[in-house]
Amino acid sequence: MKKRLQISLYVISDYLAASIAWWLFFNYRKHIVEASKHGYDIPINNDVKLLYGIFLLPLIWIALYAVTGFYKEIFRRSRLREFQNSFMVSVFGVLVIFFSLLLDDSVGNYKDYYVSLFTLFTLHFLFTFTGRLVISSRTISKIQTRKWGYKTMIVGSGEKAQKLYRELQTAKRSEGFYITGYLSGFETDVLSKEGLLNLGNWSHLPSLIREHQIEDVIICMEDKDHNKVPDIVDLVQNENIHLKLMPDNYGLILGMVKMNNILGAMLVEVDFEVMPQWQKTAKRIFDIFVSIAALILSMPILIVVAIAIKWDSKGPIFYKQERIGLKGKPFQIIKFRSMRQDAEASGPKLSAENDDRRTKVGIFLRKTRLDELPQFFNVLRGEMSIVGPRPERQFFIDQILVKAPYYLRLHRIKPGITSWGQVKFGYAENVDQMVERMKYDILYLENMSLGLDIKIMIYTGLIMFQGRGK
Repeated sequence: MKKRLQISLYVISDYLAASIAWWLFFNYRKHIVEASKHGYDIPINNDVKLLYGIFLLPLIWIALYAVTGFYKEIFRRSRLREFQNSFMVSVFGVLVIFFSLLLDDSVGNYKDYYVSLFTLFTLHFLFTFTGRLVISSRTISKIQTRKWGYKTMIVGSGEKAQKLYRELQTAKRSEGFYITGYLSGFETDVLSKEGLLNLGNWSHLPSLIREHQIEDVIICMEDKDHNKVPDIVDLVQNENIHLKLMPDNYGLILGMVKMNNILGAMLVEVDFEVMPQWQKTAKRIFDIFVSIAALILSMPILIVVAIAIKWDSKGPIFYKQERIGLKGKPFQIIKFRSMRQDAEASGPKLSAENDDRRTKVGIFLRKTRLDELPQFFNVLRGEMSIVGPRPERQFFIDQILVKAPYYLRLHRIKPGITSWGQVKFGYAENVDQMVERMKYDILYLENMSLGLDIKIMIYTGLIMFQGRGK
């Protein structure tokens, strides 16, 4: 409830700031800039651009802020971050507004355009940032005075964890950590002397996070326990938490950390985000448009394939199967049925190159990858992306984890219809091949971009056209 109220305050502030800035700017344009050219004030009461700017334009600004991720992590704001976001989005938004709504206005010369552009930016930025500054300053004050905070657990029980706990508890200004307890399972346990609750063993970290509704996890271990850091990070990477480490622990996962605190306890934060929010939004919009276009254009093919499957063998046209997706959540993947109805009567089994369970039509569908077409519906439902690591069944994931525990990193992003691993390696016939294919998907995870997605889609199209699938 508190989070919704905080977001509402920001939205109202941003809406009013955009409305007031536009009203002042419009008066300046009509009464000063254009009046100096025509020699008289131009009436503005019924000007449609004024009404658009006061009532509708703020909604566009709010949508732009949402796309850039401003309304996420609403309690973890710094005034510097407020300034940066307000400045950059104001620059982009004002340029769009200027060229879409104002460039056709009647002005005397280019100087008037430049002055108008600068005036609109200044008004919008100042009003927006001022409102946000008031809200964020209030939030920071409540956090520093321990009125607000985040439920936090410490992973570690040695002298370093004890020292950190004392530092956080005695700090004049709180950093927002409400220490709920600590996790044991290490050689030394001195933290219990502080009267702090032992929540359990670190190996049960994911379930303990959910049980105690933890928001922040701090890893603070002795040197002899450093080898456990990568395992702990892999355990929590799909949990909805903020993970922080002591500086002497972070070298083990170099490349995933960021420093965002100067005056408080010396902690670095593990960054699990693979793309900025605006890129995530762009990827989602891209997925929706491409999926709709693909389903419309392929409708004749879908109908022909459905008829062929029904004619070729007994059983349903579509095949649904539970797979594991984003954050480890299960979903039902949809495919054209390419095997006999009793293909897995003896248990889960991967398809092989000359699999005799395939139907005649199924052989063609798998070579051309046409069996994957119905997954565009999974994309539209938000369960999958067009490009992303292929989703697997829990039965095989359990086997993969024995050989490659870092497989869980792939659950940080949505699974895809096609992937880098699918293009470079193809369908896997056993767990060892699944591990090999996973290496390409890990590379994709670390290099995600819309440009790379388009390249993978092009290569997938070539594989379909050439019939090189298994």
